[in-house]
Amino acid sequence: RLVHLDLKGAAPRAQYLEQVLPLLRALGATGLLLEYEDTFPYTGPLELLQAPHAYSPAELRALLSRARAHGLDVVPLDTALGALGTGGHCCPLVFPLQFVLKHREFAHLREVKELPNALNPHKEESLALVKAMIDQVMALHEDLQWFHIGCDEVYYLGEGEESKQWLQQQDNTLEKLCLSHIKAVATCLASSYPMVTPIVWDDMLRGMSEETLAESGVPQLVQPMIWDYAADINVEGKVQLIEKYRRCGFSKVWFASAFKGATGANQSLTLTGHHLRNQLQWLQVASRSPGHVLEGIALTGWQRYDHFSVLCELLPVAIPSLAVCLQALKNGGYSEKVKENVENLLGMSNLEIDTFMSTSLGTYPGSNILSLVTEVSFYLKSSVDELLERNRYVTGWFSPYHRKRKIIHPIIIHHFQPDAVSLLSKWNAVLQDLQAAMEQVFHRCAIEEWMEENVHPSLQKLQQVVDDLDEA
Repeated sequence: RLVHLDLKGAAPRAQYLEQVLPLLRALGATGLLLEYEDTFPYTGPLELLQAPHAYSPAELRALLSRARAHGLDVVPLDTALGALGTGGHCCPLVFPLQFVLKHREFAHLREVKELPNALNPHKEESLALVKAMIDQVMALHEDLQWFHIGCDEVYYLGEGEESKQWLQQQDNTLEKLCLSHIKAVATCLASSYPMVTPIVWDDMLRGMSEETLAESGVPQLVQPMIWDYAADINVEGKVQLIEKYRRCGFSKVWFASAFKGATGANQSLTLTGHHLRNQLQWLQVASRSPGHVLEGIALTGWQRYDHFSVLCELLPVAIPSLAVCLQALKNGGYSEKVKENVENLLGMSNLEIDTFMSTSLGTYPGSNILSLVTEVSFYLKSSVDELLERNRYVTGWFSPYHRKRKIIHPIIIHHFQPDAVSLLSKWNAVLQDLQAAMEQVFHRCAIEEWMEENVHPSLQKLQQVVDDLDEA
């Protein structure tokens, strides 16, 4: 049971992650999937990939050491082709290549020169780049058993000029192009690190014929990770897919579910019930699959849908969902007893799974962020809209026309200025608390982004009305 930590947005401080590790283990996690992207401390020619908030080598070594001490395996994921959309899922390390190919220095390695989504598989330098990234990641990780090489949702593979020429040759197909690159990366990994098994997302493999897969030699080199984050996945279809992969020669398969980041690109709160149903569906698939075939399941927790999208649910906000999902998988289902166990581990008196509302604060690391984010998400915009759009004194006597010209009847001011000032004061206090709580977990860039997306549009409207009232 591998917990995916997507670090390509709102990457938590290393100290916070260390605080969370014991909880993850207590909830039933056995490993981590770390999607570093630009938070990995690359060196040499790759140093430009680092974000300003990247972890230091010392921070990562300490974090990985703590993970091992708590009995958590760590697996890396390095996307070997690139991805558009949700790119990463397992207990390895994850590297969708948008964060690499966006840089001018690596733009010449794009499959389509205008798009930083996929790597050109025909250039020797492309494989050398992937190998250099893998080598640097491997140097900081000890005793790895798996390495996830990605390869999901490579929508633009085959659309580059070199690929188009290659595909015009007899018997060449897009499927063979994809498989040949997977094989090249897996072979490269095996030659340098023979004790490490590569994992790949399976979506590029699902539609391929058994003959094509079997003849490629890929099934002998990698383990596919079958991902589906829906609350009503096709259980029978997944069972048949596993049987197909077995016939093709894959010795083991992984599942990938989700505990957050799969219900909306700009989602701010996690609907636990959706993700719980996703786990329960995967348990059905597991019960109908040969036990020796399933290697494990990765609970993905996407922080962005891709490198350029907005933030979805922050990790502390989704920990109750993660707790419910882990406990359901560990116990083979969800019951009142399991619910009580989750509440005890999180320090929450009343855990809601079918609504967004959090009725109790909790004592787990970062639980105050969940409480404050819930308050902001439910009440900030609605309270401001109530005042500015449905208060008859505002709409009737202080419209945009009046505000522009600073015209207002003195009597009218007394009907809503105290409410506006009081509301602004209230939200400034809440946001001050949220800012302080987030500073314990996140770097400034993540806090600024979340505030600008989720707070500033409403708060600035309210502030502007108060300012306009003062001027009038």
